[in-house]
Formats: sequence, structure tokens, C-alpha cells
Amino acid sequence: MIDISIALSDNHYTRPITQGRVHPQGVRFLPTSVHPSEMFWRQLKYADFDVSEMSLSSLFIANSKGDRRWVALPIYTSRTFFHTWILIRNDRGIDSPADLKGKRVGVPEYQQTAALWSRGILQHEFGVSAKDITWFMERGPEKSHGGSTGFTPPEGVVLNRIDPSTNIGEMLINGELDATLLYLNSKNLVDRSQIDVLGHPNIEPLFKDPFAETTRFYRKTGLFPINHTVVMKRELLERHPWLALNIYHAFVEAKRQADEDAKEAIQSMMETGALQLADHAHLNAWQDQAKKYGMKSSKNVLETIARFIHEQGLSSKPVNIEDVFAPSTLEL
Repeated sequence: MIDISIALSDNHYTRPITQGRVHPQGVRFLPTSVHPSEMFWRQLKYADFDVSEMSLSSLFIANSKGDRRWVALPIYTSRTFFHTWILIRNDRGIDSPADLKGKRVGVPEYQQTAALWSRGILQHEFGVSAKDITWFMERGPEKSHGGSTGFTPPEGVVLNRIDPSTNIGEMLINGELDATLLYLNSKNLVDRSQIDVLGHPNIEPLFKDPFAETTRFYRKTGLFPINHTVVMKRELLERHPWLALNIYHAFVEAKRQADEDAKEAIQSMMETGALQLADHAHLNAWQDQAKKYGMKSSKNVLETIARFIHEQGLSSKPVNIEDVFAPSTLEL
């Protein structure tokens, strides 16, 4: 039995691990719940934990620049259609994604995974490139992914650093920004925004029916974007090669338990009338196929974000997926 420190965000799929309901064989996890923004900064800068969730884009970018401290496992604790999270001011003539051209758009961090996916989808689905937008980034180099990976703005991209005295939320409310690609206002050591901007009459989602857009995009592309994967220190895996599959199986079991918990909650809500059948179908739309762990079911998604990273000027070439993930997991 070996002790391993692990950092996870508090979400549906990680809770059976952090609550101690699931352990890998031969391992005692020492868990810490950390906000993802803080967790990724701590891992990339200080390597605080043996195992953790990790920003998929920053992992690939770090690997492409020779940082091989981390090896990934095909466990995906966060997936969503991030472009449907774009918020706009409704007094700036933004009625469609194409209207973002020429606008001032905030982003917590330019290289974060949600931003990568959103920019890639804006480009390939709606003809809006990163160079069409003037960007404003909230995180400074001292507390950002890019501060540890050597981030510089890609050629041709106009990127402004938001002054530490303000943040994306305040700039949206004050009219200094026209939109934001992502808005993070959960308290942590990295992100500064705290205002509930959706309570403001001039702030609303770009996609008024996000489910319709996610359905359209998924049916067309078959892509369910991955945000977080799980990584472990490469030196730890080299000492104990059996850890990769043991940890993987533990997360699969945790996901099974989490799904069972969710099914019971959904059934209870349906019985009380709090959830309608159509909503139930919505919640389960991609449950069986798109949320699977493992390499084979996700390789197209992983290769797509590797391509987006390269297209957007954040790596010199697309990262080789097999170089990032543990060898024993490549056939899962």
C-alpha cells in the first residue's frame, strides 16, 4: 500500500474519490478538493500533488515545449460544449457568432481549454478567427497556466492584459468589453471576477438555446469537448508502472457510482414532477457513448484539440497523443 496525494475539483464524477468511497488497489489516496483554476496553476508551477485533474490544453502545450513531468490517463472529469457559454452585451449588435468580429472579448486565460475549444469552434463552424477579435485576458503571468508554459500571444493576435485593479465582470458591466468567451466567478487564488453578471439586464448568453446548439454541433461533428483529464507525475509512474491502470479502474468505478447516484436523483425528480421526460432525455443525450473514459472512444476529440492548439499558434506542431498518455492505457 502506498500513499498518494491527489487533487480534484468537487464535481459529480470525482466525489466518490474525494469522499473516500473508491480507492485504487494498492493505493491510499490523500485527497484535496481544489478549484480547477488554482489546481492547474499549482501543478504546472509547483507540482504540488502526485495525481490531479489537469487542463487538457495546457498539458498538451507544456508537453509540446518539452515539459514531460506529467503523464495523462484517459479519464475525463469535465466535458461540455464551451462555446455555448459565451456571454455578450445585448446592446452591441451581437446577434450571431459572426457579429463577434471586431469586438472586445474577455477571456480568463487565452490558452485554457475552454478558450481553445470555443475559438476552434468559432473558426470552423462560424468563420470567426482569433485574429478577428481584440482580446482581454484577466490572469497575469504570476498566476496562470501560461506563466509556467512560456505563453506569448500568437502572431497576429491582439491580446491586452486586464489591469489587476479590475476584471472581466467589472469590464462587462461598465461596457469596456462587448463579450466574454468564458466567465469564471468562483472564488479561488487565480480568477478575480466575482460579480453575477447574468443578473445584469445588458448581459446574456450568445446562444439563446444552448441545448439546440449542442445538439446541432454534436450531430454534425461527433465531438463532445474534453476539458480536464487526469495526470500523474511521470517519475511516480516510472517507479510504479502498475499505478496507471489501477488508478484508471478506480475512476471508472467512481464514474459508475456517480452515474447511479444521478439516475436515482433524476428518477426522484421525475416522480415529484420537478423534471419532465424531455429534460430527462436532454440530460442523457450523450451519456452512453460520449462520456466514456478510455482512449479509443476519445481519440478523435483529443486529436481535434491538439490540432486546434497548433492552428491557434500555441504549439509548433500538433502534439502526438501517444507521447502524453500512459502506454498501458492506449488500448483502453
